[in-house]
Amino acid sequence: MAEGSWFDGFQGAKTGPAGGPFLGRWNTTKDPTAVERANLLNMAKLSIKGLIESALSFGRTLDSDYPPLQQFFVVMEHCLKHGLKVRKSFLSYNKTIWGPLELVEKLYPEAEEIGASVRDLPGLKTPLGRARAWLRLALMQKKMADYLRCLIIQRDLLSEFYEYHALMMEEEGAVIVGLLVGLNVIDANLCVKGEDLDSQVGVIDFSMYLKNEEDIGNKERNVQIAAILDQKNYVEELNRQLNSTVSSLHSRVDSLEKSNTKLIEELAIAKNNIIKLQEENHQLRSENKLILMKTQQHLEVTKVDVETELQTYKHSRQGLDEMYNEARRQLRDESQLRQDVENELAVQVSMKHEIELAMKLLEKDIHEKQDTLIGLRQQLEEVKAINIEMYQKLQGSEDGLKEKNEIIARLEEKTNKITAAMRQLEQRLQQAEKVQMEAEAEDKKHLQECQSKSDNLQKQISQKEKQLVQLETDLKIEKEWRQTLQEDLQKEKDALSHLRNETQQIISLKKEFLNIQDENQQLKKIYHEQEQALQELGNKLSESKLKIEDIKEANKALQGLVWLKDKEATHCKLCEKEFSLSKRKHHCRNCGEIFCNACSDNELPLPSSPKPVRVCDSCHALLIQRCSSNLP
Repeated sequence: MAEGSWFDGFQGAKTGPAGGPFLGRWNTTKDPTAVERANLLNMAKLSIKGLIESALSFGRTLDSDYPPLQQFFVVMEHCLKHGLKVRKSFLSYNKTIWGPLELVEKLYPEAEEIGASVRDLPGLKTPLGRARAWLRLALMQKKMADYLRCLIIQRDLLSEFYEYHALMMEEEGAVIVGLLVGLNVIDANLCVKGEDLDSQVGVIDFSMYLKNEEDIGNKERNVQIAAILDQKNYVEELNRQLNSTVSSLHSRVDSLEKSNTKLIEELAIAKNNIIKLQEENHQLRSENKLILMKTQQHLEVTKVDVETELQTYKHSRQGLDEMYNEARRQLRDESQLRQDVENELAVQVSMKHEIELAMKLLEKDIHEKQDTLIGLRQQLEEVKAINIEMYQKLQGSEDGLKEKNEIIARLEEKTNKITAAMRQLEQRLQQAEKVQMEAEAEDKKHLQECQSKSDNLQKQISQKEKQLVQLETDLKIEKEWRQTLQEDLQKEKDALSHLRNETQQIISLKKEFLNIQDENQQLKKIYHEQEQALQELGNKLSESKLKIEDIKEANKALQGLVWLKDKEATHCKLCEKEFSLSKRKHHCRNCGEIFCNACSDNELPLPSSPKPVRVCDSCHALLIQRCSSNLP
């Protein structure tokens, strides 16, 4: 886009300090790249606006032969080429827009289909042709604005392809991307395969955008309606995107709620398991009590049998009293032995009392464990203090285990002592049997009495053995209790690890929820920024309306003049230099002749128009002389 178009002069109108027109020569040095960006932005506005208006009035899908659509692609190509860095190759200099468009595939995954389809087209040989095909496919998908927005955000990547003053690196690029959202209203059906996109010449046709006064007067309402429709479509598109983001956020919130309900259900299951364990503990206790009752009943039955045998023995002993008196001497020795045995039995009874005390201690420990189970319930209800309290209870349970291990060691020592005492008793019984054998040798008549006495002693020994068996069963029961306690501890440790995992999951869910909240805030910020962009677009539309009114007034002022045609003038009338792309043609609003920019760089108010307009140097000098002569 060459600088210095004929409507650039309307933007440079200046006023003096008192609000009146400034009569002097206004020489300002503007940045040419800024002027180029402004010109491209204005052309993009005109092409997009004209395309939307014509498409709405056309009322059908657009083809590739539609002139406003062709001009739109030409303008977009110029906008993307502005400020593009030159890349040197072996044969020539390469300056193409296909490089930055390829970046869209990395930044926006949905654009991979367009890139693949463009590369698969057989008729395209140059990068410029691929870029033109890419623009047409993006317009048909109605995602051109989304793709280019991703490029503009990543300015670090764009700096590899564009200069710092390029249109895509400045605010004008963002404005053009905002205008492209309005093209989502258009439905286009473009055939890319059969079209020769490599050899097309991208020239902007300004005649489509230069309108007469009658066209402007008839289409003012259409312009306003089109602007309102563009804003409406833009807002609807934004609402659609925001609704999609809100729906995704709702789905995430629902998933979080489902996970929370699952965690609550798992906690309820854990509570039910604890209740079941307690019920099993109660059942085991009841079974233990039943076993104790049965053993007591069995002991009572055995006692009754022993008493009956004693009564029978007393009846049989009445006839043998005389023989018993003669054997008293021998019985005295046996009575001494019996006293020794009774002393040992007393020792065993004391040991039995100690064992009963140990059993009571174990029952106390069981009660304490029941209290710990109640504490575990409270800990389950208070989820926040689970880890600390369970750790303390684990320490307490480990101390209890140590104490129980010590008690069991003591019981084992006592059982060893009892076994040693039993061995001594057996030795003494053996000695007694030897004594009985000697007595039998001395007096065979007293064999029956000695045998009865030995039977009694054997019964006592059998009773003691039964007591030993009971003690061994008690020890087995204690060992089983110990195993059950260890299993309970392992279950508690497993429950602790499970609860820790659940707390970690809850923490991770909280982090995800916070991330979702941050994303929601970012989306709200983007929504506010887009609203501000809409307001800026409205302000710029109002400015463009004012400029159109200025153009109308200038046209009214020029109705009485005779304008030379552009084709007739080939040289400047004052300096007689030939016109070219750098030396553009400009009409003088006073005389109607055509001059170059250097010979017509003056602005003065004319009687037909109160605002300053472009005049040539000769008309400028004449008008200044007239003004000075009219002054008093």
